[in-house]
Amino acid sequence: MRVVVLASGSDGNATYIETEQTKIIIDLGKNAKYIKEKLESIHVKPEEIDAIIISHTHNDHTSALKTFTNKYKTPIYLSQKMFYELDSIKDYEHIVIYEDTIYLKDLTIKSFKSSHDAPDARNFILENKGESVVYVTDTGYVNRKYFDLLKDKEIYLFESNHDVEMLLNGPYPKWLKTRVVGSYGHLSNKDSAFYLSKLIGPHTKKIILMHLSNVNNTQEKALEMIHETFKEYDISFQDITCANRDQITEVV
Repeated sequence: MRVVVLASGSDGNATYIETEQTKIIIDLGKNAKYIKEKLESIHVKPEEIDAIIISHTHNDHTSALKTFTNKYKTPIYLSQKMFYELDSIKDYEHIVIYEDTIYLKDLTIKSFKSSHDAPDARNFILENKGESVVYVTDTGYVNRKYFDLLKDKEIYLFESNHDVEMLLNGPYPKWLKTRVVGSYGHLSNKDSAFYLSKLIGPHTKKIILMHLSNVNNTQEKALEMIHETFKEYDISFQDITCANRDQITEVV
């Protein structure tokens, strides 16, 4: 499997994942021009994409959807509730409704509920030939009932949205601060570090911290928190990076 985060942040999210037979994008934020350019920078043509998997309907995850699909006719996979929320694709012919698990050639995508203020919001475990990727973003917490499913995977794409002190002392209005820190908001650096300390295992190769706030976080704070937490739990894992708003990550 190849994994590249094309963009991650409040102004747009998209992640490219490839196997021997399948090429997908999880979410399609930013704009179609940006997505095309970033795909071509890793030698992938937009028309080669087999599916766009939607995690939820907020604009930062769907803003490029209409333009991109009008041009390339890429199938969109989303839940029924998500479909009813996206007026721009009501008449689009290439819609696939998923409930729990998506099977795409040699790729299996297991969806599970996240806790976010959208009509339906999902996170994913992607599996191919014994390799696995966990995708967890836009959630106020991770339900313990999913821990066994999420343990000891190879790659973790995991939200680390905000530093709590920066958020509480920052410029956001009170209602927005309450939303972000609430159980239907986003994971803080501390939350993310704690969950990852419980989930990673001997097979884990890489952690990419996702959806960092441009206002209420820094890469330095996110990395400092996870390294401190891992040290507290006597975890020596070091291969941790942060995804960016306007740059692709390394190809993992």
